[in-house]
Amino acid sequence: MATMADKADYYEVLGVSRTASAKEIAAAYRKKAIKYHPDSNPGDQNATQKFKQAAEAYEVLSDAEKRARYDRYGHAGLEGSATQFHDVEDILEAFGDMFGGGIFGDFFGGGRRGRRAHRGQDIRCDVTLDLEEAARGTAKTVEFQRSRVCPQCEGSGAAPGSSRETCRRCGGHGQVVQAAGILRVQTTCPTCRGAGTVVAQPCQACRGSGFVAGTVKREIRIPAGVDNGVRLRLTGEGEPSPDGGPPGDCYCFIHVREHALFHRDGSHLVLQLPIAYSQAALGATIPVPTLDGMDELTVPAGTQSGEVFRLRKRGMPDPNGGPRGDLLVQTFIEVPKKLSASQETLLRQLAELERADVTPHRRSFLDKLRDYFAPTEDQSGEDQA
Repeated sequence: MATMADKADYYEVLGVSRTASAKEIAAAYRKKAIKYHPDSNPGDQNATQKFKQAAEAYEVLSDAEKRARYDRYGHAGLEGSATQFHDVEDILEAFGDMFGGGIFGDFFGGGRRGRRAHRGQDIRCDVTLDLEEAARGTAKTVEFQRSRVCPQCEGSGAAPGSSRETCRRCGGHGQVVQAAGILRVQTTCPTCRGAGTVVAQPCQACRGSGFVAGTVKREIRIPAGVDNGVRLRLTGEGEPSPDGGPPGDCYCFIHVREHALFHRDGSHLVLQLPIAYSQAALGATIPVPTLDGMDELTVPAGTQSGEVFRLRKRGMPDPNGGPRGDLLVQTFIEVPKKLSASQETLLRQLAELERADVTPHRRSFLDKLRDYFAPTEDQSGEDQA
């Protein structure tokens, strides 16, 4: 597989300058495409590769936004946005309308390639879950709008009692041929848009389209562990094809509601747990909630505010089959806003004891504080002077 560094410069591929106009780029691509078309170079893989390369260059340089990114960043600026052409049919499909439906059809073999049926459009729907539903997996019924075959005309687009008629402009071929010098260009018929037939008396229910809007309900299985932004595909549940091709797909986007207690961090869950000063100082066994019910957390004596304790495998499952996440319990010491008389008495006694018995950390801080505010020798000398 070629890397970005291996790719040729698109301007060099088409043989144009970096200031070339859109018209010059189109003309250069036309020449390259005719020169390297597989029909005029049978069995020549090098020519086929150059044919694809020219199409890739044209696809970028004919798009103002992509061309600007390419001019500024080179191939790296197109990563994930440039079209990859796998075969000649992909190129004809991409540039057929722009260059005349079958730019090579009549010139190379009299349009022997048939018109490709288009796949229906993809659609989307949304489903919202509670965190508990996302954790265990569930089934949901989703509702979305999708076109269906018109029951009145059965998809023909013609009014009942009438039928589609052969397009007079193209004679039912779906293509018309235009001459441009020695080059004969085959283009999609603008009257029937390539169908070969037209509707003389449109169906009133669908206005000649052959389709009407409808609401669809489908059940979708949601695996355990899904997160916000995950999309699940309902194959074949998208829009029908306009010309007999396969239908599109429906993509269901997952949204998970915020939870009152837990914050999600990937496959882990985070719980902010308030504890009393006495529990932090003396240690305690405290009940904690989990998605599976209540559990117990042992808080050792001397626990500091902000310390995190881990309950393994009490987080979210991995939808891809990996290990389940953990529940991370972050403690914080809750200071009461109001004290009873007995509480205040006890705390004042504790305060007196703490002043008499300074902890090493507090002693170190007090020493640093005293040194910070103590005058230096130079400052002391200046004051005396």
